[in-house]
Amino acid sequence: MKIALVGTGMIAHEVLGVFEEYFKSKIEVVSVYSRFRTVEKAKKLAQEYQIPAVFTIYDEMMAQEDIDFVYVANANSVHYEYARMALESGHNVIVEKPICPTMQETQDLVQLALRNHLFLFEAVSLLHLPNMKKVGELLPELGKIKIVNCNYSQYSSRYDRYLQHDVAPAFDPHCAGGALLDLNIYNVNFVVGLFGMPVGAQYYPNKGFNGVDTSGMLALRYPTFVATCIGAKDCAGPSHCTIQGEKGWLQIEGAPNELKEIKICTGGKIRTYALNVYKHRLVHEFEEFLEIYEEQNFEKMKSYLDISLNVMKTLNMTRG
Repeated sequence: MKIALVGTGMIAHEVLGVFEEYFKSKIEVVSVYSRFRTVEKAKKLAQEYQIPAVFTIYDEMMAQEDIDFVYVANANSVHYEYARMALESGHNVIVEKPICPTMQETQDLVQLALRNHLFLFEAVSLLHLPNMKKVGELLPELGKIKIVNCNYSQYSSRYDRYLQHDVAPAFDPHCAGGALLDLNIYNVNFVVGLFGMPVGAQYYPNKGFNGVDTSGMLALRYPTFVATCIGAKDCAGPSHCTIQGEKGWLQIEGAPNELKEIKICTGGKIRTYALNVYKHRLVHEFEEFLEIYEEQNFEKMKSYLDISLNVMKTLNMTRG
């Protein structure tokens, strides 16, 4: 698989490191794009990871004929623009989470990909982890679900800057920054990926000086239970996912984007599962993208896009 990378931020470095360590014979990054003002960062990336070409004009990158996928990993607010242009140029696309800030943009991309018979993936690592799939298998053992609670709280490395009014894109509402579309989006994918669309949603944010949600709680109402999704970039806390049912409980400690170990308690007995094969959370994700692409399995791609759409429809409920 040949990939053209869009963006030079933290996730770009992380993804390139994963490709180099785990996918050397399977994935090749053939170019990287950045805006002109950050071209030096792109050149350093290219040098470090032996990427042949650097572009500052996106149309020129799109004119490449030897790319299989464009990987959009820049600010949330421009995901739609760059992904749409790639799809219109006939390229398959991987978009870093969140796929788009709005439901309408997400729907537009999905329809464009399906219409042009192209692959479109949203990079949400937890959906592809074996432990996530195991949680789905274990749910019936818990009986009637009553409470779901997810928390992903991590003091941001950019928060001190933010307090000094030095605003990075992750804290800029004009760039679709904030806790809900960053850390909390993993919690929402966990809940919606397992239980589907809620019947109601309400978001309770803590807002910073520029109106961005630095932390917040999303309350989701289902016909027979309630779920809370907490995401925080302004304070640390014990991250976890917990599902409570009439016949038992299930808990995953740690960051919801990794889902490292499952504990399930039924009949007074606790069992544990740790089925993720790789140390790095992104490996299973790209293994599955490769498999779906090689098998031309559009139905499986659609099943993941359905989750993307349901997540954005859920968030749209809070914007009424």
